Amino acid sequence: MTEKEAILQRHSVRNYTDRKIEPAAVEELNRLIDEVNEQGQLHLQLLTDAGGTFNRFFSRIMGLGSAPSVIACIGKDADDLDERIGYYGEKIVLAAQQMGLNTCWAGTFNRDRVPVKLAPDERLSIVIAIGYGETAGKPRRSKKPEQVANVTEQSPEWFKNGVEAALKAPTAINQQHFFIRLSEDETVAFEDLGGVFSKVDLGIVKYHFEVGKQS
Repeated sequence: MTEKEAILQRHSVRNYTDRKIEPAAVEELNRLIDEVNEQGQLHLQLLTDAGGTFNRFFSRIMGLGSAPSVIACIGKDADDLDERIGYYGEKIVLAAQQMGLNTCWAGTFNRDRVPVKLAPDERLSIVIAIGYGETAGKPRRSKKPEQVANVTEQSPEWFKNGVEAALKAPTAINQQHFFIRLSEDETVAFEDLGGVFSKVDLGIVKYHFEVGKQS
């Protein structure tokens, strides 16, 4: 499965079985996490036994079942931390899909029950539930390309492909509060239109766009 195929097949999954991630998959995830931590100057951590991360109240409100494992998204506090977390975290999310795992970005969780190693200058931004879902999830409603980009019939194919991939990006409460602008010199700019976790969303959108435009 290619990354583009993973984008098409991956959906947010909120309910998981109690099946543990196999040791070989844990090893590969940790290898990838080490890689993106170095690339993005982050401190993402895979917690294989984190069933208490999502308490019953939030499970009822948000519909998120207790995943046996989570990826805690951490880094030194900075203005661009959330965007970097979205960008590099989504790289892990798509790799997980390629490995047969299911995921869900989750901003609502029990912080006191996330056993992370957190330095004084670091911040836990968001977590990614990861494991084997009860289902593979399902597609969600999406805006049209012209609602999120200045795309037209005359736009280059690589830009159209990038926008289509960006529309598949998971965003908080499916808000899709971003805009992608192609200038005359074919420079691409991404705009954060605000909203809950919109900076994380923008990072995810950027990664999807980069994968999509390469096809």
